[in-house]
Parts: sequence; C-alpha cells; structure tokens
Amino acid sequence: MNFWETITGSDLTKDWKAFEARAEALPPDYREAWGEIAIQLLPHGDFTGRNLTPIMDGVLGLLEESAADGLSVEEVLGDDIPGFCAALAGGDKARTFRDRWREQLNRNVARKLDRLGA
Repeated sequence: MNFWETITGSDLTKDWKAFEARAEALPPDYREAWGEIAIQLLPHGDFTGRNLTPIMDGVLGLLEESAADGLSVEEVLGDDIPGFCAALAGGDKARTFRDRWREQLNRNVARKLDRLGA
C-alpha cells in the first residue's frame, strides 16, 4: 500500500470489491448472512475502517470454507448474528465509533468548562 492509496482510501475500495466478488460466489443464505455481518460490524470500525479489513477477510474465509463443507449458516454462526459480530468486535462492551466520538466530545467540553472556571 503506497501513500496515495492510504490517503485516498482506494486500497479499501479494492479490498471491499474483492470481498463482494468472493461473497457473490457463496450460496444465497451465506450471502444474506455476509450482508448482515457487514452491517453489524461497520459501527465497530475506526474512522477509515482499516481495522475491520482483516476481520472481514477472516469471516468471509469462514463462510467460504463452511459453504464448501456443506454446513448450514445456522450451524456455523448460530441464530444470533448480532451476537456473533459483537463477539468478533470484542464482546458486548466493544466500543463503536459513536462511543469514541462521545468520549472525545465530553473531554473537549470538560476542558472548555475548566478554562472558564465553571
């Protein structure tokens, strides 16, 4: 990855297009699960989403291997896809980008109030 790709995010675009191409080869129920997993994991990404690329690659590999072995989606992921994604992201108390932004905002407001003597 070169500097320009990092700045523009074109490397992430390539990765996501490759993920989607791989997902298209999956059976329909696996494609549906892949879409749900992507939706559930995106809030746990950082500003660019680069931290999710290896996780998504691993999940897609799991789905591909499971589909090749003839397992059902429920056998692989269970019936709680949001719970599966929460476990991947670090548990129930995994911080999302909203949590990080809220903490940053609270720190900034507290700092401003301290300067004002309030």
